[in-house]
Amino acid sequence: MDNRIPRCMSTQHPDNVNSPFFTKNAILGGEDEVQEAYYAFSHLGCDEQMWDCEGKEVDSYVVKKLLTKYKSFFKENLLGKNIRLTLRGPNPAIEKVEAKVLLEVLESIPRSFDAAKLFYGNDITPIFEVVLPMTSSAIELDNIYSYYCDYVVGKEKKILHKGGITVGEWIGKFKPKKINIIPLFEDIDHMLDAHNITKEYLLNKNLEHQRVFLARSDPALNYGLISAVFLNKIALQRLYRLSEEIGVEIYPIVGVGSAPFRGNLRPQNAEHIAEEYPSACTFTIQSAFKYDYPPEEVIMGIKKLQKIKVRRPQEVDEERCLEIIEKYSNEYKKQIIELAPIINKVAKNIPSRRKRKLHIGLFGYSRNVRGISLPRAITFTASLYSLGLPPEILGLNALNNDDFHFISNVYINFEKDLKDAIKYLNPASIFIPNELKIFLRDFPIYSEIDEIHKEITDKIQNIIEKNESDNIEEYILSAANLRKFLG
Repeated sequence: MDNRIPRCMSTQHPDNVNSPFFTKNAILGGEDEVQEAYYAFSHLGCDEQMWDCEGKEVDSYVVKKLLTKYKSFFKENLLGKNIRLTLRGPNPAIEKVEAKVLLEVLESIPRSFDAAKLFYGNDITPIFEVVLPMTSSAIELDNIYSYYCDYVVGKEKKILHKGGITVGEWIGKFKPKKINIIPLFEDIDHMLDAHNITKEYLLNKNLEHQRVFLARSDPALNYGLISAVFLNKIALQRLYRLSEEIGVEIYPIVGVGSAPFRGNLRPQNAEHIAEEYPSACTFTIQSAFKYDYPPEEVIMGIKKLQKIKVRRPQEVDEERCLEIIEKYSNEYKKQIIELAPIINKVAKNIPSRRKRKLHIGLFGYSRNVRGISLPRAITFTASLYSLGLPPEILGLNALNNDDFHFISNVYINFEKDLKDAIKYLNPASIFIPNELKIFLRDFPIYSEIDEIHKEITDKIQNIIEKNESDNIEEYILSAANLRKFLG
């Protein structure tokens, strides 16, 4: 792996139960997130911070704030060299209301460069990559790339008036001249086509390397746990082959959370995740990982990840994987449609952890789920766990012994992840679909039930049945504390 590519990307995903020590509020936002970035770099050892610019006011001065507030740290650790700050903007093709926020994001990059130049005394580019969520085509990526080059930087050559000076002569040069666009693939069609979209985007760009971001949470929400793992493995395999074909290094990012449903990356099992996705160069370190464990465990987990070498991807039988995805995801979606009313009811009581509304989920407008609308992945996961129904088990009844044998060989941590999830199953939950309840009686993977968690979910179930709301948030957080993740 190129030593310039970060291994651990701290993110702002709100899956944490506990608040970090440096804030008095349960809901992080504004200046808290500036301090969070510094903490992730300086104390936890992350080598990248993803800065969300979706669903909130864009802080165009984050670089200036970091450099001026934490001078000694950033003098020794060069922002843009040793550590990175990577922006994630809205996708104009999907998030129409937020579309123009993307332009603010792009305009902030040269201003951040100026702040860093003043601080370091030389040309160090602090921000040079932007993540595009829900990427569906190379044109979307090219639009951002071209807008930055032609309009953000390009305006420095524009003459202000006849016979007058250029914009660049007036207010200074615009740097960097180019930026990298990182596609984030989140739905089945575009994850399976990630290699083709990336290949088309790279045409005539003369890049030495390209980062590609693969979602792990939204595919689980939309198609189920097993599908999410299979889709990532197929995409990683195809991206590796593309890299060999075109001679451009491709560095995948996999977006994993702490719940097994969303990746099962916790400080204690970092090596298991690296084993599951051996060709992934970067893993996301989300909020539950950072704040729901003792700092020394968090630091150790990050060190473990950074020591593990990136290897070739696992070879998988794509045709067989796709057969299982189709059969399993159909049953999973059927059960989700049945559960949607209760999920949405509980979701209203899941506490917020960030001052933002993240981009819209795919499930809500997917045509093949009959218009069912669901909350985002973290709230979705938290809702089902709060009912004693881990989403990891949904859809399993569609599979037979041959399927499970194949799955166990491809999904290396399948049994371990299921055991981690089933621990929080409430067998008495009235919300378990009947066909799944019958299936689970003879299911060979067993995990001892956490009785305290079960008692809490019993109380939550009773409150929901009585259509009350007393103390429900308190119980939701108590159960989440036991799991060490909200959702």
